[in-house]
Amino acid sequence: QVQVVESGGGSVQAGGSLRLSCAASGFIYSRNCMGWFRQAPGKEREGVAGLYILEGSTYYADSVKGRFTISQDNAKKLLYLQMNSLKPEDTAMYYCAASDRSYCRGGPDEHEYNYWGQGTHVTVAS
Repeated sequence: QVQVVESGGGSVQAGGSLRLSCAASGFIYSRNCMGWFRQAPGKEREGVAGLYILEGSTYYADSVKGRFTISQDNAKKLLYLQMNSLKPEDTAMYYCAASDRSYCRGGPDEHEYNYWGQGTHVTVAS
């Protein structure tokens, strides 16, 4: 049974940094991609960053380019989202997603992903 568990959320002042972690385990087939999504109150869930594992290619939403970095630690089997220069508009529930679907490329389409964590909340105060 696949499990996806996020950690690292919290509250921070604008301009600060946080690092989210994601542990995904129990895959029968190889993971093709992993990603981070977020959902702010009253808004739809959006793709923030993604990683196509086979090629090592990454995706970032325009709103986070230059501030967020997605990476993985293969030895620890962890996915990270380093978030710098945080803004109040980054406040949201952040979700880690994983996929063993062959067509997943680590993009912002949540339909590429078939496993989701419960989310970790990030609050950025102005």
